[in-house]
Formats: sequence, C-alpha cells, structure tokens
Amino acid sequence: MCGICGFTGEILNRTQVIELMTDLITHRGPDSAGFFADNDVSMGFRRLSIIGLESGNQPIYNEDNTLVLTFNGEIYNYKELRNELISYGHKFYTDADSEVIIHGFEQWKEELLNKLRGMFAFSIWNREEKSLFLARDFFGIKPLHYAKVNENFVYSSEIKSILAFPDYEKELNIQALDRYLSFQYVVPPETFFKGIYCLPPGHYLWYKNDEISIKRYFKIEFSPESSLSLENAVESIDQAIKESVNVHRISDVDIGCFLSSGIDSSYIASHFPGGKTFTVGFDLGEKYNEIKWARDLSKLIGAEHHCKLITADEFWNTVPKAMYYMDQPLADPSCIALYFVSKLASEHVKVVLSGEGADEFFGGYNIYKEPSALGIYKKIFPSFIRNLIAKLAKAVPFKFKGKNYLIRAAKSVEERFIGNAFMFSFDEKCKILKNPELASKPQEICKKLYDDVKDQEDVTKMQYLDMNLWLVGDILLKADRMSMANSLEVRVPFLDTEVWKTAQRLPLNLKVTKENTKFALRKAAEKNLPIDTAQKKKLGFPVPIRVWLRSKKYFEIVQEEFNSTNSSKFFNANILNRLLDEHFKGKNDNSRKIWTIYTFLVWYKMYFYE
Repeated sequence: MCGICGFTGEILNRTQVIELMTDLITHRGPDSAGFFADNDVSMGFRRLSIIGLESGNQPIYNEDNTLVLTFNGEIYNYKELRNELISYGHKFYTDADSEVIIHGFEQWKEELLNKLRGMFAFSIWNREEKSLFLARDFFGIKPLHYAKVNENFVYSSEIKSILAFPDYEKELNIQALDRYLSFQYVVPPETFFKGIYCLPPGHYLWYKNDEISIKRYFKIEFSPESSLSLENAVESIDQAIKESVNVHRISDVDIGCFLSSGIDSSYIASHFPGGKTFTVGFDLGEKYNEIKWARDLSKLIGAEHHCKLITADEFWNTVPKAMYYMDQPLADPSCIALYFVSKLASEHVKVVLSGEGADEFFGGYNIYKEPSALGIYKKIFPSFIRNLIAKLAKAVPFKFKGKNYLIRAAKSVEERFIGNAFMFSFDEKCKILKNPELASKPQEICKKLYDDVKDQEDVTKMQYLDMNLWLVGDILLKADRMSMANSLEVRVPFLDTEVWKTAQRLPLNLKVTKENTKFALRKAAEKNLPIDTAQKKKLGFPVPIRVWLRSKKYFEIVQEEFNSTNSSKFFNANILNRLLDEHFKGKNDNSRKIWTIYTFLVWYKMYFYE
C-alpha cells in the first residue's frame, strides 16, 4: 500500500513542491520514497512494502522508459498477468505486482483495467505523447483526487497533498456542507475543497493537451436469478469467499484480521486459522464492547487475539487527529474507533483483512428489511389514504410508537431512502443553516442512481444507491484513511470482482427475509462459524456518543464549539443549542445530528483555522 501524487507543468521550486506533497503522505508509505520529473511532469511516491520487498520501489518503467508508473494498491492476479505479458515479449525487472500494470497498459491500454483483480489507484505518464493516465479500482477501495490549478493538473491519494501545491488557493466548497448535513459524508465526486474532486470508482481519466477526459470502464449491474436455489447459492458464496480470502493473503509480510462480533469479519477470519485478530471496544457494557465475542471466536479458530478498550477521553482527544487524516469531515463516529483498531494492528502486522462490502453485496443492512415491513400496509391502503394518514401523523406534536412508520409508508423508496445515514432533512437544514438558500433536497442527488435501476425491486435499488454513495463516501474512505494514518494496509476480500459475480446473481429471497439480512451469506458462513455468530443481528460498530453527550464534560466541549465564531459563520446557534439541550436532558436522542455538526466544526478548525 502506498501513496502517490504529482502535477504537470513547470512551476517555481518544483522539486521542493513535489517533495513537500510527497512528505505529506509519508504515513501511507514510510518505507521509502521515489520521484520522477521531466520538463512536463513531476511525480512522487511513498511506499509501504508488501510484495517484492527488495525490488518493488517506484516509479516503475516499461522497457524503453517511455512510460512511468506510480501505483497505490495490490494486484492479486499479477502472477497470471505477468506470465501472459512475458508470452507477448515483455521483459520484467522486478518481482512486484505493480510492474504488470505498466507492461499491461503498454499491451492493452485502457482494456487492461478489466483484466486486473485487486484494489488500485495509479498514474501513468507517457513521455512521448505528453499524456497522463489515472485510474481507480472497480468499487473505490483506493482513493484518488485531482484538481485543475491554472495551467497545471494536480493529483494525489490524499487531498492534503494537493493543498500544498502553491498555486492552489484553498477555498471551502460551501455546497458540500449542505450535502454533508444530509448524508453525513461528502457526496462524491465533490469534496469540501473548491475545485478538488475524487475520481469515481470504475473510472479512468486522461489528461492531454490541457484537457481532462473521464470515462467509465466498470458499472455495477445486478442480474438476479429467480431460479437460483439456496443450496447452490450457499455453495457458490462459500467457494467465492474462500478463494477471495486466499488470494487476498498474497504477501511477503505478516497478515492479520480485524474482528468484531459480526458475521462479516468473523467469516473472513475463519478462513485463515492461526493468524492474528484485532478488536476494540468501550467500557460501557456488552452493547458497546464486542471484545468477548471476538476473543471467543479467536480461540475457536486458533487465532492470536489482541484487543483494546478505548476510554472516553482517548476517543474525544483523537477526533481532531482523525479529521486531519480524513481530509474531510465524516460524521460516522466509528471512524475514530477504526483509527484505534488500525493503530493496534499496526503494532503487530503490516496488512489486515476486513469485512467491508459484505452488507452492500449481500443485503446486510437492517434498513433493507423496510420494504417488506411496509409491504402489507401498502397493500391494504391505497396511496391517497397513506398520504392522508402521514399528514395527520406529522401534525401530531409529540412522538408516538409507529409515527415514523406511518410517515415513511406514504413515500416511495426513492423518496424515503438516501442511504444508511439520513441526518438532516431539507426542512431541518433550512432552519439550521445561516443561509437557508444553501439547502437542497438530498433526493435530487440520488435520482440519477435510482434511474439506473428503475426496473429492479426496492432492496436492490437500495443496495445500488449504497454501493455508489455510502460505500464510497463513508465505509471505504474511513477504512483507507484511518488505516493509512497508521501505515497499515487494509484488504477487503468481499469487495472482489469474482465475489461480485456471485453476489449479483442473488434474488431478493436469498438476500433479505423477515427474520434476518444477508440470508444466503449467513447460511454459507454456518459452514465455518458457530450458528449464533453466523446468525447474529447486525450491530454496526457501536460507539457510545449518545451516552457521552449526556455527561456534563462532553456536553460542554460540544457546547463551546456550537457557540464558537466558526460555528456562527454557518449555523444558527439557537437551533444547535436546542438540539444539544434536548439530548442532554433526555428529551430526544439527537446524538447523531449533534455529532454531524461537531465533527464538521472540528475539521473546519483544523483546515481553515482563523
């Protein structure tokens, strides 16, 4: 795992600039640095040595040095591709997986991308054509950002590196705040920095003759097979996961595994006994502490278990550091916990396997049960009756059991679901924002994605939305940033193109049932895990924000930020204080909304301190 950066054109002190940009991502690759420069481009690279320890330093060149590569990621089928390329006459001078990219690009150009199996973000400079080629992996495991700055094109694995480019004038993208308040993350491809974007997953970019051209090479497509039996699905899933874990273990260094009490990481860990597992929790009872579950499973599979209890002060004191490494605010409190488990793992191994992607691929989120839960009600009452009942429910000034159900049942999935997090509605944003004209309806962002799957049933629509937004903007971003902050490589065997070939075939009845989510995946996991682990309800990564915000100490920390000068630039303080007071007094659980505002303000202070 590594970090890459670079820029085109000639600027004053460009050697010092590329070195500074590269230094800022040293945490992504502390083992070595590499550079390339000619009259038209400057490229930087930081390396975390995983494969080809002695010979894999970058940049990597083709035979005649006309192509120059810097690469972040791992290619798991590199040995097969290497043999094929040698048969075409290509000559290799390293044992590293990265070299298949440079020769593969020379052989197949853009068609190389669909031949790769792995996670990647890379840049290739063509010295003869004076062109730059960037590409990002299928599902967005590895990040890649870019900006056009005057006559220069600038790119990097992390935004902080682009901010160091001298001609870039740092400016807040205020529209990103509106979207963040709804989704809890910045909706890609935009970022919180004006003019800086992320290359979308499954896309490549050409920069040539001062022009940017972006094209898609991979699109997520569902092809459910209604005739697929549970028995065949279970066998296919188990074989696909087993094979994926096996190829994701290719490494010249030790590999461990993140482990919670849930099925995803447990299923992966069960496929390589004897390794090391890592878990963190909070000292607030079993709801916030999965260590016992993880320890028991580790013992069962013969793994060496390592764990850490995170104190409240440790958690809160780490928020600014985490927001620095994130580059952008993320209101998912589990990202702080992920920082701690990555730090723990990095003390023992260089690489860990993790369970990201299983929920999106196999239908794992509890909200995916909602279409079924609303189904009977929708069949009984026509839409105009449901709309009337919803209006009456909204008009009731107090909460009652079933109120939210009645309101949501009046809406289509396109209206009610914007992803796993829905923080502030359009009406709420109009009240909380100093400038209500910034507020937009989050459904407008989702419309194009919903249009892509308009012929699919509701759960598949929800999966598609999450795979394109939530997975990229939250799940994978925090996994990359928090692990790389600790110079740790995270590999995700579920997010594999071969696993996807199995997952995309599953019909609804093999994904979500009345009893549980990830139905077929859980049945497959029973082949390797105790039934109580395989069938355990999804918890997420529980963090006791709700509890902490009802203690005076943390209430006052947040209160100070809510009434700060920075806060007054964007928000109406009276609304913020009302949310905080209601939560502190136990009248409402406003913890997630409070945390959304708080993390933005902590991040803003870090990057726009005045």
